[in-house]
Amino acid sequence: MSQPSGPLRPEEQDVVKRIGRALLGVVPQGWQGLRAEHRAVGKHVEFDLVVTGADGVPRAVRPPEDVVRLFGQLRTAMYRPGRGTWLSAVYVIEPPSAFNVEFEPDAEPRWRRPPPPVGFQDELFFFPRTEDRIPEWLRQRVSAPPRQPPAPQGVTPPRGMPRQAPPTPPGPMRTPRVYDRLDESGRPVINRPPLDPAERGRVLEYLETAPVVLAARSYDRDAFAPDTPPSVPMNFRTDGAWVWPGAVAYYLRNHGLAPDPELLAHIRGRQFAVPDVDDRTRDAAVAAVTGKAPAKN
Repeated sequence: MSQPSGPLRPEEQDVVKRIGRALLGVVPQGWQGLRAEHRAVGKHVEFDLVVTGADGVPRAVRPPEDVVRLFGQLRTAMYRPGRGTWLSAVYVIEPPSAFNVEFEPDAEPRWRRPPPPVGFQDELFFFPRTEDRIPEWLRQRVSAPPRQPPAPQGVTPPRGMPRQAPPTPPGPMRTPRVYDRLDESGRPVINRPPLDPAERGRVLEYLETAPVVLAARSYDRDAFAPDTPPSVPMNFRTDGAWVWPGAVAYYLRNHGLAPDPELLAHIRGRQFAVPDVDDRTRDAAVAAVTGKAPAKN
């Protein structure tokens, strides 16, 4: 693993120490070692905690909720503008309290369960990177065109030829950003103007009448009211060009949060009329969410 550029700031060091104290709260008597690994991209998070007991046998342990939350807080705090933040971190502790933490900002983590494409898109939205800081594997995950090397100094491209290859056309199915970014405490930050009340109902109708392509019986927590019972629908709808989670309509209805500006422009361009969506297009929407290729007929 490689370390992020520069030493940790005092507030970041404090979070690292708090993580260590929380991890030590789960070790049994006579323990011989502890290894925690946090992997994340966008809102997709994986966490493994292994503790070696007095018998020398490493065993998987369920991590405390505080530990997972603190790692997410640390990832947000360690974001560097244009550079991004780390994607995986390994925290090793040896008795009684010696520890070492390593961060990997560029290499793709070894996922236990591959994240959906929207996770990689969210990563670059929540933690923007300059073009030269986006690893090629991440560019491929978000279907971005390969980064073109700069033309050598003193070399002028032939007349009629662009300096860079034209960008790859976007994929047939797009996914919106539910909110703009997360602050250091993990709460969403909004930088969008509210919708005019006269338009709000028409946008809601569009979002809530498009066909559902994926749905779960459970609900997600409200990011703006985390202490309330889970109430955000865990489903996805599509109009054939975009596929969006139920959270988009939920937050508009309950908190007045306008949809992703690009999705909103798309809805306006369609005159608020949801088109017919055939089975093949629905399969493509499911593939866009899950990352699995559509089934062949």
